[in-house]
Amino acid sequence: MFVLVSYDVSTIDKAGRRRLRRVAKVCKNYGQRVQFSVFECLVDPAQWTVMRQQLVDVIDPETDSLRFYYLGSNWKRRVEHVGAKPGVDQEGLLLV
Repeated sequence: MFVLVSYDVSTIDKAGRRRLRRVAKVCKNYGQRVQFSVFECLVDPAQWTVMRQQLVDVIDPETDSLRFYYLGSNWKRRVEHVGAKPGVDQEGLLLV
């Protein structure tokens, strides 16, 4: 499944800045950053369950927010990129 994850974490205090780093780290473990607070994640249902719970556990629901956009299996037809930053081939070769 292809999921677009965006987040807004309050960084007015040290704890918020720590939450922001932890949210970004969870997202990096499962996807590619496409904007400052937006990740594209190609995950199977089990991975998504774990990732979602990790994100929910990190944020403070009183001050932070998460948005999940489920793009389904035909996601390539639903994503259009315009602009300078090249798009990421989510199913392409990954070199580490």
